[in-house]
This record gives sequence, C-alpha cells and structure tokens, in this order.
Amino acid sequence: MGGVDKGLQIYQGFPLAQHALRRLAQQVGRVMLNANRNLQVYQSMGVPVWSDDMPDYPGPLAGMLAGLEHCETPYMVTVPCDTPNFPLDLVAQLAYGLQEMDADVATAHTREAGKLFPQPVFCLMKIALLPSLRQFVLSGQRKTGLWAQGLPHAQVVFDNDAEFININTLVELEQVQRPPPA
Repeated sequence: MGGVDKGLQIYQGFPLAQHALRRLAQQVGRVMLNANRNLQVYQSMGVPVWSDDMPDYPGPLAGMLAGLEHCETPYMVTVPCDTPNFPLDLVAQLAYGLQEMDADVATAHTREAGKLFPQPVFCLMKIALLPSLRQFVLSGQRKTGLWAQGLPHAQVVFDNDAEFININTLVELEQVQRPPPA
C-alpha cells in the first residue's frame, strides 16, 4: 500500500484492522492483534497487541508466530486485516474441517472457475505447532501455505469467494468503497 499502515486505512468509516477484530470477535472467545508500527493506535482498539519478535518483519508467518507465543487457548485462528468481509462462520467451518480431517491446521480455500485457491492466512491451528512454525520461519521460509502443507492439514472450501476479496492498494481501497453504478 505504498508504505502506509494497511490496517489503519479507513474502510466504511473504520480502520481495516477494526473490521477484522469485530468480525472475529463474534466467532472466538478472545482476540489479539499483531502489529509492528503505530502500536499505540492499535492498542487503543482494546485488545492485546503483539509485535513480531523477528527482525525486518518477515511477513504473515512471523505474525502467526507472535500470536502462538502469546496464545492462551489450545487453538488459534488467524485472519488478515485486508479482507474486511470474511465469512462470519469462518471459525466454525475451519474447526469442522480440522476435526473431520483430524488435522493440526485448517486453511480456507476458495473456488474460482473450478480451481481451488488457497487463502492460507485464514488459518486455524493447534498451538502445539509453535515449535514447527518457529523452525520453519527461522529456516528462512516465508510462504504461509507451504508451512501448512507440510502438516496434517485440512483444506476447507468456502463457496463465496467474494467474502475473501482483499485490499492490497489504496486504489483498490477506493474502488471497493464506491457505491455501485445505478
């Protein structure tokens, strides 16, 4: 997003991170946030905020690692802040997939034109995976989906791919906020 803090960009009157927190809070008992800058602003959102413990902020896996290190429940779910309309039954569906497949991790997938597309940051995992994730990240790996594929893994397919539309640029943010043409 051109160097701006993505989670603090305004979507429908609220920061993107606030949308993620609100949707996720309806589905879980506790929420926390991973952020590496503007910490006071994120802390004002009323949830614990944890930064990456690794230098140079190596991406979503480092955020997952920070979350696992502070998670106080047997499972942790992750969502990115740039997908403000993710499903309100995301956690329930991921949990069902995890249980049905007797897996350690469940990730969301969408179907577009008959093909499955992984959405690996939408992930439910056992906190017992902390050593595995730490080793993977310390080895220099950065691909979220690659880590999950190496584990007992459930691919949970969500039919409405529109719920997974993410916002990666300021232009996209502007476009999704425009009213539809009359």
